[in-house]
Amino acid sequence: MDPDLALPRYGLAYRLFGVVVAVWISVVLVLAVLGPVSNLPILEHTARNLYFHVPMWFVLYAGAVAGAWHAGRYLATGRTVHDVRSEAAWMISTVAGAVALITGVIWARFTWYQGTGLWWSPEPRQNMVAVQLLISGAYFVLRGSLDRPRQRARLSAVYALFATASMPFLTYVLPRRMASLHPGAEGNPAFSDMDIAADMRWIFYAAAVGFLMLAWWLYTQRVRARVAGLRVEALGTAAPLPAPVVS
Repeated sequence: MDPDLALPRYGLAYRLFGVVVAVWISVVLVLAVLGPVSNLPILEHTARNLYFHVPMWFVLYAGAVAGAWHAGRYLATGRTVHDVRSEAAWMISTVAGAVALITGVIWARFTWYQGTGLWWSPEPRQNMVAVQLLISGAYFVLRGSLDRPRQRARLSAVYALFATASMPFLTYVLPRRMASLHPGAEGNPAFSDMDIAADMRWIFYAAAVGFLMLAWWLYTQRVRARVAGLRVEALGTAAPLPAPVVS
């Protein structure tokens, strides 16, 4: 059996980390709902979405960078474990991107477009993120369309590097150069420049750290599940022992 298919060993510290993540996220959720909120014009209580929408961007980028790193390592070494880890990181990144887009659409619907009935608009960042998610989703379509493991891993690694390279331009550089209602775009201050209460900032920082920890925990679980699946496949395709000769 491929030595790369050894199941990762997670000890007591990892289990305790899972408990810490669960408690941390629970506290963040309570503070997000019941904590203080700045009386910002238009945003008002919808500003609580800051604790969910923005941390998903951090997870999106962190997962993409991790996926690209392991994609590059696979191309350099050919080790199966890097393909597994790249796929797991991209899965987390893509899910976070989808959550970021959905929370952003809902946030815009009840602030910028309240009373218009609009759920989708030509807002540049919203549309650019949708394009990036299509690119990210194509990664999994590519993986599912190839049967040979080595070919699938190589082509997926190359595509992952391309998708990661496109991300900062589509989700950050280009939207900031276009007229937009989104904070940080041309003509609009970023959240860091707004008069946000100090208590909200601390909750936001806690939420960002908590969701990054949750993402890492889910990533490790995904890796372990994928390795276990590959081990089962390898056992299922192993050559059967020759039948005993009856004299």
